[in-house]
Amino acid sequence: MTSSTSPIDISNMLEKHNSDAYLMVGNSDNADIYYATRFSASDRFAYFHTKNGAETLLISDMEKGRAEIESRISDIRTLQGCDYRSKVHERKDPALAYCDCIAEILQKDGARHIAVPRDFPYHIAQTLKEEGFTIVAVKSPFALLRARKDESEIKMVRKVQDACNTAMKAAVEMIHRSEEVEGVLNYRGFALTSEMIRKEIDMTLLEHGCESDSTIVAAGKGSANPHWEGSGSLKANEPVVIDIFPRSKRERYFADMTRTVLKGEPSEKLIDMYDAVLEAQKAAIEMVKPGVKCSEIHNRVCDIFKEKGYDTIRDGSNVGFIHSTGHGVGLEIHELPFVGDSEVELEEGNIITIEPGLYYPDAGGIRLEDLILVTSNGHENLTEMEKKFVY
Repeated sequence: MTSSTSPIDISNMLEKHNSDAYLMVGNSDNADIYYATRFSASDRFAYFHTKNGAETLLISDMEKGRAEIESRISDIRTLQGCDYRSKVHERKDPALAYCDCIAEILQKDGARHIAVPRDFPYHIAQTLKEEGFTIVAVKSPFALLRARKDESEIKMVRKVQDACNTAMKAAVEMIHRSEEVEGVLNYRGFALTSEMIRKEIDMTLLEHGCESDSTIVAAGKGSANPHWEGSGSLKANEPVVIDIFPRSKRERYFADMTRTVLKGEPSEKLIDMYDAVLEAQKAAIEMVKPGVKCSEIHNRVCDIFKEKGYDTIRDGSNVGFIHSTGHGVGLEIHELPFVGDSEVELEEGNIITIEPGLYYPDAGGIRLEDLILVTSNGHENLTEMEKKFVY
C-alpha cells in the first residue's frame, strides 16, 4: 500500500518492458494520474516516472504554486520553463510544441524507451515516435497498487460511505413517510417520483462534501434493468432499488451502497426474491478475508440462488442473477479487485462491494449492496444502513 507521500515503485513493470520511463498525460479525472500525483487540475498535465525512481510533473505556469503545495511530486516543471512559447512560435502548432516539451524532459533524463498507458493520447505518441522515441503501451502499473488502500485512503472512503448512509436514510424516509393514493405514493401532497428522491439524495450528499452522478432510483418492473436510473412516479406494492455511489468532491474517493425497499404489500415472489438476495449477501460477506479467491465468493452466491431455484449468470441466463458479485471501490467506482469469475485472491486493504441481485421483468429487481473492507484477519462492513424491505 502506498500513502500520499511514499515513493511509488513501478520498477518491475519498467524492467519487464525494457523501458526507461513511464509517461502519462491527462488531467485529474484520470484515476491513475491523480493517484500518482495527488494533484487535481482540469487542464492536462504530464507525469514522468523514470527507471531510477525519479518522478516529474509538467504543468502550466499558473498551476505551479498550487502544485508545490498539494502534489506529492517534488520535481515540478512548467511549460514556460521548457520554453514552450518559443516552441509554439517555431512549430506554429501548440500541440506539437507541447510534445516537444515532453521530449525535452525525457531527453534530459536519458529516457528513449517509453512505456505509456493503453489509453495514451495517439497524437503525442506518434509525435514522440517521430522524434526518435520508442513507445510501448502497457497495462496500468497503478491498478494493483490502487486496489490495496492504506489507512489514509480507508479513512477517506469511510467518510464518503458515512455521507452515503445519511443520503440513503433520507431517501428511504421519503418512501416510509409517503401515503398511497389510488396506487401511487404521495409525499407531502405530491406524487413521489424517482426525480424527487434523487434530488434529496443529491442535496444531502452536497451538504457532506460529496457528489453523485447517475444515482439509481428505479421502481417497479423497470428495476429488473440493473442500471436503469429510474423515472416517474413510484407506485405502492412495487420494489424500489436505490443505488448511491457518491464521490468526495475534495479527496475524490468513491463509496457505494444499494438498498431495495417497498411501500405497501409485496407479492410472495418479491418476498422470496428479497430473502434469497439477503441470504446470498450474508453468506458472501462472511467469506471475505485475505487469501479467499473472488471466484469462491461469486460461486457461493450462484450456488445459493441455484439451490433456491433462481437463474444465474454462471449458467448463461439473462434473468435472475445476471452480474458479478462485487467490485473494488476507490478512485474509481469500479476498480480492482472484481468479485466475479476470477482467481484473484483478496488482500488486506481491498475495499469491495458485495451486491447480489435478482432481476425478473415480470416482477422487478432486488439488490442489496454493502461496502466491505478486507482486514488482516477478516473483514469490516463499512455500511451501517439497515436492511429492511417493507415500509
